[in-house]
Amino acid sequence: MRDVDVLVVGGGPAGSALAAACSRRGLDTALLDPAPDRPWKATYGMWSRELPADLPPSVIAARAAGRVIALTERHLGWDYAVLDVPALQSHLADRLTGVRVLTGRAVGSPARGVVELTDGTQLRSAIVVDAGGRWRPLDSRPSPQTPAEQTAYGLILDADAAAPLLTTGDALFMDWRADHGEAGWPTFLYAIPLGGGQVLLEETSLARRPGLPMSVLRRRLYARLAHHGIRPPESAATERVWFPVDQARHLDDGTVGFGAAAPLIHPATGYSLAASLHLAPVVAATLAAHLPSGPDAALAAARKVVWPRSAQVVHRFRRIGLEALLRMSPDDVPGFFEEFFALPDAHRWTYLTARDDIRGIMSAMNCLFRQSSGPLRRHLVTSAFRRRLPSNDALGQADASLTGG
Repeated sequence: MRDVDVLVVGGGPAGSALAAACSRRGLDTALLDPAPDRPWKATYGMWSRELPADLPPSVIAARAAGRVIALTERHLGWDYAVLDVPALQSHLADRLTGVRVLTGRAVGSPARGVVELTDGTQLRSAIVVDAGGRWRPLDSRPSPQTPAEQTAYGLILDADAAAPLLTTGDALFMDWRADHGEAGWPTFLYAIPLGGGQVLLEETSLARRPGLPMSVLRRRLYARLAHHGIRPPESAATERVWFPVDQARHLDDGTVGFGAAAPLIHPATGYSLAASLHLAPVVAATLAAHLPSGPDAALAAARKVVWPRSAQVVHRFRRIGLEALLRMSPDDVPGFFEEFFALPDAHRWTYLTARDDIRGIMSAMNCLFRQSSGPLRRHLVTSAFRRRLPSNDALGQADASLTGG
């Protein structure tokens, strides 16, 4: 006998949004998390055009004009929205009316519709959703030997102190200048306003297999800031980011993967929140419509919503792009992004945001190919036919900075 209609495992933004949407559809819903009331610490942002229509203005901490620096500086023409994370958490918590919020850590799913907790308790549900983020507690398949990871180390400073790098009204999406003074694997500065007179300055490794260590990122960030005359106070709050960008699709027979666990993470940016918030009501409506025909029918329908064939194809193209980046000479990475950000606006937008537009993705990639130099063209083509790179270290890309040399 089942306990509820839908059990969502993972109480982050994606899981909370889906649980709330399921409850609003009349489904008896439970949300399981090890610490449901724990404050969310990550910084979330998305392009303003991606904001869900039902997200209240109070959740937006700041809006800024996006710009990038590769070999030259470019203004993207899009506004970037940074979310007020406590307000987002409060907003989604308020929508959990009618949802049973449970405290516990899931360790697996021993049978269809069953979730086992660390204390041996078993919960039963017609539909089980794994929204447990990169940990994917209900995915029984082994992880890749060495994942490609995005890593970042950031400091939160007063806007006045950060003025040499970030002017009022701007969001610096990427700054690939090597102002940190180190050779080796390239990193960029991500600098955004947080509202309330504060900004986040974050040294970021877009993707590497394995991820670039925090010690390297921290050292480079402080060196970059010193180059621009910025001296952070010892009391400055920090942010550490570390997650895989190449996890396989969640294919456990008895569950639906959602959010970062799906994974809805964009292989080229690491973003997933906008996709999760937009998909949550669609997945909930699908479950409500098909559950009367049985759990199997509802599971199959929900999986098709999360991963329609078009989204699978687009994700595959982006994974090819990720492998091309991982195989690229570190010195060539800023030049590649110079070419990418020179694409027409529609192509850049489609590649960075559209998850199921096959024609649009192919057009963007064809345009990039046509405008690229001969060596870059050859690299992009050959990367599509090569096996997954086991490790950047295997390519001799373990630079001296990894060991402090």
